[in-house]
Amino acid sequence: MPYLPLLYAEVQVLEWIKDIVLRKSSVTLAVSSDGEVGGFASVRSGVLDHLYVAPGLQSQGLGTLLLAAAKKESPRGLRLHVFQRNLSARRFYEGRGFALVELRDGSSNEEGEPEAVYEWAGSAPRF
Repeated sequence: MPYLPLLYAEVQVLEWIKDIVLRKSSVTLAVSSDGEVGGFASVRSGVLDHLYVAPGLQSQGLGTLLLAAAKKESPRGLRLHVFQRNLSARRFYEGRGFALVELRDGSSNEEGEPEAVYEWAGSAPRF
């Protein structure tokens, strides 16, 4: 996403992933047979915080598999935020059962980028 500002150094991002994402979320990794990580999904409290697939592996079904793992982790439903201009991600989520519930002006994220909020209602019965 070349339109996003670079807010943190790579070492800061790696520390955040190690100390926050991996410790406070349920993370699914997609790993090749040679041990290379091709993507990941992280879910925390019914929110899909991250879904990433390496650029060279996109459009091969890996994102769909990671999303299926996230839905399994949170069968009562998921919520996610995506930048409004990330049209390919928006089409991806809409094609997999997510509905747009809100458009935001970007004042609630560090990048200041307008975002779209999506929800998937889930597949488990609600009691």
